[in-house]
Amino acid sequence: MTDDLLARHQAVLPKWMPLYYAEPIEIVSGSGCRVTDANGRSYLDFFGGVLTTMIGYDVPEVREAVERQLRTGVVHTSTLYLIRQQVELAEKIARLSGIEDARVFFTNSGTEANEAALLVATNLRRSNQILAVRNSYHGRTYAAMGATGHRSWSASSLNPLQVAWLHSGDRLRGLLAKLDEADHIEAAVEDLREVLATQTAGDVACLIAEPIQGVGGFVSAPDGLFAAIKKVLDEYGILLISDEVQTGWGRTGEHFWGYQAHGVTPDLLTFAKGIGNGFALAGVVGRAEVMNAVQAISFSTFGGNPISTAAGNAVLDYVLDHNLQENAQRIGAILLEGLRAVAADHPAVAEVRGRGLMLAIELVRPGTVEPDAAAAGRVFELAKEGGLLVGKGGLYGNVLRMGPPLTLSEEEAREGLAILADAIARA
Repeated sequence: MTDDLLARHQAVLPKWMPLYYAEPIEIVSGSGCRVTDANGRSYLDFFGGVLTTMIGYDVPEVREAVERQLRTGVVHTSTLYLIRQQVELAEKIARLSGIEDARVFFTNSGTEANEAALLVATNLRRSNQILAVRNSYHGRTYAAMGATGHRSWSASSLNPLQVAWLHSGDRLRGLLAKLDEADHIEAAVEDLREVLATQTAGDVACLIAEPIQGVGGFVSAPDGLFAAIKKVLDEYGILLISDEVQTGWGRTGEHFWGYQAHGVTPDLLTFAKGIGNGFALAGVVGRAEVMNAVQAISFSTFGGNPISTAAGNAVLDYVLDHNLQENAQRIGAILLEGLRAVAADHPAVAEVRGRGLMLAIELVRPGTVEPDAAAAGRVFELAKEGGLLVGKGGLYGNVLRMGPPLTLSEEEAREGLAILADAIARA
């Protein structure tokens, strides 16, 4: 990227929109799992536009599906008219969701999807009280931001919801960090009961939670926690919303949805990012009785439009036809093993965590659990210097996040591992 483009960016866009890297790059082309910047430098992409370019760049099946729709001359009709691509995609998602008698509402982003899920839950329960999880991220609009337990992303205290907070699954810090999995689940359930008894008026609408916290640094609670918690929620009629914006579509490898690791089915699930592979596509799925609870007319002007759902159908078909969930599990295991081997030689790496192709490295001051954001920043820059793009995150900005396309090959995985190992060693 030229200095001129950077200056122009800074002159017309708000300063709270961050740019990666000391010398930001403009990505001008991509193919497979690689991108090229404006200076002709190629990079292996382990972040996929924040876990969004799920099946890689320049995928013929997606391009052809979009071009077929473009050739009809119809880019938009609004949902006041029947949209064949939308109905077909909704049928597939409803079938795959695991939710009985499911209904699907399409939006443009994960934020909107979570906002819609909260709208549905609060309408059904006739209450604006919700439960959310510390270290979570659900979006940038008022309700979604109000349910976000991450101060860096909470730009305002204004909130239409009354929120009570549960502990996260952080294994390094916090009251539950040192407990084994069974004790962690037991303590979390006790905490939930205490929160309901002390912080709410009783008629709570829902709990919204990520199976693996995305922006929070890929933190996850022990498997089975959602099932244990849902038993308590069901006693009160409280709905469970699983935020699958980052964990959906087989990314975790072992499961198609993150919630499936817990042996429970949510009342609502939200999706976004990867299903469009770069096209704006998201939504919420829930049982008919739940989804139909909204007491007014509502729709999304652009949500589920013919172009985005044409892309979504092609993306989902590609994921299923090429068994990318299995690839995520196989290649993710290679990466996890390799990253843990690197961590064993570097005391600044406190934890390597994640599932499938959703992996993270947390950096601390050696011998402590004190977050070291500066070290993470150095590794981040050195990885780019070596030709690898990764993401950053975590509550303290000290976590490197990896969410490469689900099409990543073993050769590419080992190439990325070598670059990361070198970056960590040099940092």
